Amino acid sequence: MKKLYCFDFDGTLTYKDTMFMYLKFYDSTKYRIQFLRHVPLFILLKLKLAETEKVKKSFIGSILRGQTQEKIEQKSKQFFDQHYPKIVRENALDFIKNIDRNNTQSLLVTASLDIWVKPFADELKMELVSTRAEFKNGVFTGNFVGKNCNGKEKLVRIKAEINDSKYDKIIAFGDTSGDRPMLKWANEGHYQFFH
Repeated sequence: MKKLYCFDFDGTLTYKDTMFMYLKFYDSTKYRIQFLRHVPLFILLKLKLAETEKVKKSFIGSILRGQTQEKIEQKSKQFFDQHYPKIVRENALDFIKNIDRNNTQSLLVTASLDIWVKPFADELKMELVSTRAEFKNGVFTGNFVGKNCNGKEKLVRIKAEINDSKYDKIIAFGDTSGDRPMLKWANEGHYQFFH
């Protein structure tokens, strides 16, 4: 039986949201300043009066824009080394270790940026479907390549990744409303399965 597993990352496989963790790890001083500056935007976001993608881009860009790809990748590796496997839920790790890799394709589907999630995807032996950071001449522009990988966009990106591959069963795992389209589309959608 050929299966496709689609795992959300933040909150589903991990205990915490990695975006704030990574940005604080990258530059704690800059993080504190920019977090305070972005509080009004975070409030508007909670009240659904601001677009998630714009606020996210603004906050990430305020800390990482202008940084070299080399430095970002180096910091991402350090972040992974410091936090793996501590931030990953133990029962999720057990589940992933027991996947039959011969008959299964596994995707890590996340709104988080590829820059800090890729080491986790590599370690978990999954293909990464994520929000992508834009680099020009080896420097982060502060923009994304394409849309924020959340909600309906998760499904668009999964379908592009698997192309026309056929599966006997598609199983998805998520923990927020941003995972709903993916969970509904799958043959089996598991909400907060590893909690």
